[in-house]
Amino acid sequence: MVTRRGFIKAGGLALFGISLGGIPGFLAEAVAATTRPLLFKKKKILVCIFQRGAMDGLMAVTPFNDQYLQAARPTLFMSAASNSKGKSLIDLDGRYGLHPSMSAFEQVFKDKRLAIVHGIGSPNNTRSHFDAQDFMESGTPFKKGTTSGWLNRAVGLLGHEAVTPFQAVSLTSSLPRSFYGDNAAVAIRNLSEFNIQLRGNPKGANLASKSFEDLYDQTSSGLLKTTGKESFEAINMLNKTNVAAYKPENNVVYPTSTLGNSLKQIAQLIKMDVGMEVAFAESGGWDTHFNQGTDTGIFARNVNDLSNSIMAFWNDLEKYQDQVTVMTMTEFGRTVAQNGTGGTDHGRASCNFILGNDVKGGMVHGTVNPLAKENLEDGRDLAVTTDFRSVFSEVADLHLGINNDKVLFPDFAGNHIGMMKI
Repeated sequence: MVTRRGFIKAGGLALFGISLGGIPGFLAEAVAATTRPLLFKKKKILVCIFQRGAMDGLMAVTPFNDQYLQAARPTLFMSAASNSKGKSLIDLDGRYGLHPSMSAFEQVFKDKRLAIVHGIGSPNNTRSHFDAQDFMESGTPFKKGTTSGWLNRAVGLLGHEAVTPFQAVSLTSSLPRSFYGDNAAVAIRNLSEFNIQLRGNPKGANLASKSFEDLYDQTSSGLLKTTGKESFEAINMLNKTNVAAYKPENNVVYPTSTLGNSLKQIAQLIKMDVGMEVAFAESGGWDTHFNQGTDTGIFARNVNDLSNSIMAFWNDLEKYQDQVTVMTMTEFGRTVAQNGTGGTDHGRASCNFILGNDVKGGMVHGTVNPLAKENLEDGRDLAVTTDFRSVFSEVADLHLGINNDKVLFPDFAGNHIGMMKI
């Protein structure tokens, strides 16, 4: 027999795709009956952004002194010289130049709060978007059958029982592969369209109870995801918030893109103190096979949105910056040589960005050897010199306090690369 205490602990709500106006009456009344305030201990928060489509790391952060790259990209290569045609790269360190459309990153890089890792990628050399994304999100690059994602495992290794359904939140229409697994996670497409669905009990979705006790009486402990009394309190807090009226701090204006809107809502959840520790967002359109452009065009628009969205988020969260680290990822990079249609094809290594007060910023970490053909992977691609798991595990270990890489990334025996402060 399921006891009331057992129900409150084991819970029974899985929250996916939630609508502030769609909360059932029985749940609203149950939530209203809870009076204990939400008091979540301040914890570190990791925000991951997946750039789907494979970002050209050599254009985002260019080794501009490399003569081989310049020869391989006669119309795509960009210079850091001030007299170059069009906008010049932003010289970071005399070797690497940041794309001019990412100028929003320049100051935070100089302030040593933004780190870049170059030559990062998967040890699996697949150039399939689907497979590479799956391997990166599962964290097991040579096992397709892994049932959990690395971020879900990270949640399980945080060392405490979840007391809120908002511990792991993805601002996407469906749960990303990174969040698959046994630990509670929620996908919210939009905070203003927050719907609740009961999973695991066919009758659960049609309950018309009028109190928490009725909900308890008519529900079993076999429902899929776990919540508790704290979950109802978190829902109550969100339900009472006019998310549409949210005003960012410091006069921040978020881009109106998908990524900008997602990060704006993640900022809201952080400020609402609903116990979120891991957040996920996406940025699309990085598969630049055609007309990639240089200081204008598809790529320039994408990196402009990425950097402006992240910096809007960062500046909005000025009071919370010690708690938050932002990390980007992309499934692979692009070919060193441009193709015949002014674009680049599927490659191997790329770069990623890590923003936070606990990163060793102001540096481009990792190894990019001269891009002569003999140094290229398969004679065509930037070689992977840093396994993505080295970076992801270091961020998880030193920011979130997780120290179990054998569980976080099974079959990985690599080392950290030293881009986080100890």
